[in-house]
Formats: sequence, structure tokens, C-alpha cells
Amino acid sequence: MQGQDGERDRHGARNGGDRSPGTPDEMPAEASAETSAEAPTGTPAEVPGTPLATPDPEPRRGRPRSAAAERAILDAVIALLEAGEPLAGLSIERIARTAGVGKATIYRRWSDKEELFVDVVRDMEPDDPPVSGTEGLADLRVMLESLRTRGLAQRSSALLHNIFAQMKSHPKLWNEYHGTVIAPRRLAMVEAVRRAVAAGELRDDLDVELIDDLFVGPMLVRTVHRPDAPLPDDLADRIITALLQGLAPAARV
Repeated sequence: MQGQDGERDRHGARNGGDRSPGTPDEMPAEASAETSAEAPTGTPAEVPGTPLATPDPEPRRGRPRSAAAERAILDAVIALLEAGEPLAGLSIERIARTAGVGKATIYRRWSDKEELFVDVVRDMEPDDPPVSGTEGLADLRVMLESLRTRGLAQRSSALLHNIFAQMKSHPKLWNEYHGTVIAPRRLAMVEAVRRAVAAGELRDDLDVELIDDLFVGPMLVRTVHRPDAPLPDDLADRIITALLQGLAPAARV
């Protein structure tokens, strides 16, 4: 959740209802009424002898989304989780009541609880840092450092650690997080490996997926599988240097 997607416009107003994950989407009556109230009404009268107006290429949107309402919704979920509510026990109705908004306000931004919870996690995590998109090893280093800082964030936040533990026991939620957060990050790293290979910074006779795993693997072991392992500031540089130099002992003269 690294809150870099502040606009969150990828969440269209899809049908949904106050439900638990995995149940069919049904737009609540409140959402339908509020959405209808927001839609522009009326059409201009036709004037004889004048050409008909060209229709809009896309349907007009309702009123602009409120950043304050979105912030209140995310904060409401965090507050409920801090109070000990499990992810599985949170309903859209309860979240809306805590945030002081209508359920329709939530459904205009998120189609279901899974999308909302993923954005809550991204909001709590450190932001994804910008990368050049043209460099190879330099961008790899930035992304490895981001992985390290996210590991530190999970260690320092009992709530974030608890949320991740709960997410892994809810396949639909974990799949949503993996598809919208983890997969794009992995793809970005693989593309950085390709750029490094093309620039002559890395060998061109190895599979790029394997090279990516070799860079990411040590950081994941430290951040996920060894929660007691140190995460020093220079860890990304040390991983890159070790891989570039190789593990074979220096040749004896």
C-alpha cells in the first residue's frame, strides 16, 4: 500500500453490497439512489436548422471524489483493526458508520472489501520510490532498498505485521494484493534486469527471471523469513556487490 496511488481512480463504481468477501456483488439501494442523484439530468432542446450536438465519447462522471471522505474511510478501517477487529469481521456497513459516510461513498471507490483492504495496506506501507525507468542496476538498487524499508516497516508496526498475517489466510484478499501490488513490483524489477543486461551491466547468457530471483531472494529472506536478521542501511549495496563479484574465492596468484 505504499500509498503512491493517491488518486485510486482505478476503482470504478461496480455493483456491490454489504457483504463478506466472496459473495456476489449487489449494489445497495442507497448506492443506487445516490449515484442516480449525482448523474447529470436533462438534455438540451433541439433547435431547428442546427446540427445535433456530438455525443460525449464517455458517460459523464458524477461529482468529484472527496479526498477527505477517502481519507476518513481508510482511517476508519485502521481504527477498527487497531481496536482488535479481524479483517474477516469488518463489514462495509460498519466501516461506513465509523467513517461517517454512506455505503455508496465506499462503493464508488472500491468494488469490494478486498480492494479496500489492499489500499489500506498500501496506505500503511512506505511509498514506492520513483525509478528512472531507463537505468538498469541503479533502478534495481532503488527497488531493493524499497523492499528493505518495507521490511523495516512491518517489523516496527505490530498492526501491519498482523494485517499481513491475516491476509495470507484469506486467499481472495491475498490474491488481490498479489495481483495489484506484488506482481507489478516484480515486473518492474524484471524490466530493470533486462535494461541492465542490455547495457552490459549483467551477463546476457542467463535467464532474466533467474537473475531477478538472485537479487530479490536475499532481501526477502532477511525481511520475511528471518525477522530477527539485521537490515542495515547498506544491505542493498552489499547484495548487488556480492552478486556482481560472485561467490567463488579469488584466484590465487
